Amino acid sequence: MTKMIPTPADGLPALTRGALARHFAYVDGAWVAGAQSDDFNVTDPASGAVLGAVAKLSAEDSRGAVDAAHAAFPHWSGLLPQERGAILRRWRDLMLENREDLARIMTAEQGKPISESRGEIDYAASFFEFYSEEARRPNIEGVTSHLPDAEVEIWREPVGVAALITPWNFPSAMLTRKAGAALAAGCTVVAHPSAETPFSALALAELGEQAGLPKGVFNVVTGEAPEIVKPWMEDTRVRAISFTGSTEIGKLLYRQASDSVKRLVLELGGHAPFIMFDDADMDRAVEEAIKAKFA
Repeated sequence: MTKMIPTPADGLPALTRGALARHFAYVDGAWVAGAQSDDFNVTDPASGAVLGAVAKLSAEDSRGAVDAAHAAFPHWSGLLPQERGAILRRWRDLMLENREDLARIMTAEQGKPISESRGEIDYAASFFEFYSEEARRPNIEGVTSHLPDAEVEIWREPVGVAALITPWNFPSAMLTRKAGAALAAGCTVVAHPSAETPFSALALAELGEQAGLPKGVFNVVTGEAPEIVKPWMEDTRVRAISFTGSTEIGKLLYRQASDSVKRLVLELGGHAPFIMFDDADMDRAVEEAIKAKFA
């Protein structure tokens, strides 16, 4: 990977803080281009206009991100839970301070109305708030033993590097929901955002750096999913996978994870049917269908 000087993605809307517009990947605390210096275009779904080119990393680069996360794990997991929680809380505060810019980025690349984008930023920030507090919870549980004069304790510890694969429809909230839990527990993260909506993830990486995340703790690897994710599935240092997307891809990841017995968190499914019975209130059903299917 080649370290790059951060520059804005020119096609994005005007932002209060231009530093949030990034078109390089974020690995080991640095903005990087791929080893082959390739890139791919991100377009506005409303107009088809090109918003900017984003670094397309290779399988080699993807493995390098795991190297960084694995090296950062001992220090990050060794911090006190309240220290990790304080960083997550600062990250949440920065998201809310930059709410309008984050919403503009999301609307530009994802297409949802600006009012919904603002709502998603609030929703996404809430996960960092929740897990900043959850990080402090006790991680030891007592269990009644089946033997006399014996005690059993369950200790919950971070597993290592967690790989997060997020979809296009909620480009900020799906990332913070996954990353907040992993980071609070003491895991380090390699994240692959959808190639349709990478700018939101890269903006969050910028704010994470400002919040004080040590290098290597949170990495955003942009590019084509098969090229990025396959090395993670083969790498025994990646101990957990969290994926939101289609059932078809979920099954593929399930098979690929079996060799190294990775922990899997899968949110799968297609576009669920909307069922109405004969006695339904038609007007209300139409209203609810619009909310459910066109949000």
